[in-house]
Amino acid sequence: MDILEQITAVQREVSRTGETATVLMRRTYQSGPEDVWDALTDPERMARWFSPVTGELKVGGSFQIQGNAGGEILECEPPKRYKVTFGGPESLLEVRLTPGPGDTTEFELEHSMANPPAPGGAGALYVGPGWDGAIAGLALYLNGDLGADVDPAEMANSPEVIEYNAQCIHAWTEAIRASGTTTEKDLEETVAIAMAHYAPETPPEN
Repeated sequence: MDILEQITAVQREVSRTGETATVLMRRTYQSGPEDVWDALTDPERMARWFSPVTGELKVGGSFQIQGNAGGEILECEPPKRYKVTFGGPESLLEVRLTPGPGDTTEFELEHSMANPPAPGGAGALYVGPGWDGAIAGLALYLNGDLGADVDPAEMANSPEVIEYNAQCIHAWTEAIRASGTTTEKDLEETVAIAMAHYAPETPPEN
């Protein structure tokens, strides 16, 4: 994996409205919307690049990601968008796909959290780096760069991915600073928490 290429392929934004913090991520995939949608919603394909997902995968149903969060499926418009709760009713995740030039897809992920676990936009560090890993995994899968024997869970714990996580945290730190949605003290404290979770034993940078 080219870490720099994966980092720079994603646009990251952080905003805050009242007590709600929102992360917005954008990138282009080199595959058409139908294929990207299928990779995002078919359980067999999701297990190849993300994690096993179970549940009644339709509007009104629920889902559970193995070893991670679950939620309720609120809206679904194949192959354009879906909206779900993620880990709780005040945590909303929306994924949007639009056709890009040629056989490409413009991907957007928006995750809003009411009363996030860190003040203001610093709460982005609790979810942003994790979504970075998923977005990169999807890119590698769509490009045919994941072997059939690759286990996404094992890959997530590899030294290469841990270094990638650390670089993602630095990218989110700059996005949060640019947003002006939290104090430097709260940001530094949350960076330390994020590094301990996503990139243990990696020294933090300012």
